[in-house]
Amino acid sequence: MTHHEHPDAALVRRGYEAFTSGDMETLASLMTGDCTHHSPGESQMSGHFKGRDNILAHFGRLMELTDGTFRVELKGVYPDGRGHVMSVHTWHADKGDRGIEMDGGLFFTTVGGKITDVDECVADITEADAFWGPAE
Repeated sequence: MTHHEHPDAALVRRGYEAFTSGDMETLASLMTGDCTHHSPGESQMSGHFKGRDNILAHFGRLMELTDGTFRVELKGVYPDGRGHVMSVHTWHADKGDRGIEMDGGLFFTTVGGKITDVDECVADITEADAFWGPAE
């Protein structure tokens, strides 16, 4: 059987590849200028990051807080064919003397071949909040 990946799934997969390789230029090109990323919880990494530049700054902060150890391992990408894509992954990071490994996912909205909105979900919000530390 031949596997034909839906364009929205391919878009999300390219985003993961760009994030993983640190190619922020490509990652930025996949989002609309007013894209919003919603991160769950009550930690310093929680909130609504509106605009491509704010999202990229948020990703930079992930790397800063973890001395570059933050990484994701993509497990699956699932489009609905109507402008939405779910992805599931495991994320890993070390911060100080503490490490974390947690399952999570992203729910993407796409319009015209660009990502317009990203809702993040994690397996354990309380544990993620404890890892990232309180909001500043």
